[in-house]
Amino acid sequence: MQSIIVLDHILKSYFLGKQELPVLKGITMEINKNEYVALMGPSGSGKSTLMNILGCLDSPTGGKYILNGKDVSGMHDDELASVRNKEIGFVFQQFNLLTRLTAAENVALPLIYSGISKKERIERATAVLEKVKLEDRMHHKPNELSGGQCQRVAIARALINNPSIILADEPTGNLDSKTSHEIMEILGKIHNEGNTVVLVTHEEDISGFAHRIVRLRDGLIESDQKNKQPSFILKQ
Repeated sequence: MQSIIVLDHILKSYFLGKQELPVLKGITMEINKNEYVALMGPSGSGKSTLMNILGCLDSPTGGKYILNGKDVSGMHDDELASVRNKEIGFVFQQFNLLTRLTAAENVALPLIYSGISKKERIERATAVLEKVKLEDRMHHKPNELSGGQCQRVAIARALINNPSIILADEPTGNLDSKTSHEIMEILGKIHNEGNTVVLVTHEEDISGFAHRIVRLRDGLIESDQKNKQPSFILKQ
């Protein structure tokens, strides 16, 4: 198996004046291409900080992070932004959709920075909206969509650049149980189509959809185990 993420003794500290507050205290792990991994842990365990480093939103204080063959641990902000746009599709708890834009325009937004024509942007947005079964809502704005539909738009936007990794941070945090399971089913199908999915959650039933569960506590990996019976069952 080919590793897409390699973390070697990742450290992260924040400073209050001269006082150092260590958050990650030496995280070492690998994630292979097409793995489906859940990161879990209580508040203060370091999972949000680790997610920010995995997503190239922040840099470690020490250690090495190899993402898809590139050492990103010492990159500057502009370089990180470029890697982020090419390699990572984000799905957040809050959806982060622009209210004035339609579903299709929200999905196409990341392509504007790539210099792609409007016609091709809309064609690609339509294709990924079909993938999340939302083609009949593509001209609706976020306030005309349910929470679950907004999250599906966010997933489609995450897929638009064909990223190496889908990074989902508490993607069901604002949704009811039924809608949460629909969203997890979509993420399961995306994984089955070959994507690497990293899920950050504090909910046991949501982590059960992943094939591997990594638990953090006090800035260290407490356990890293295969999930023998993932909850997701591909519907025929």
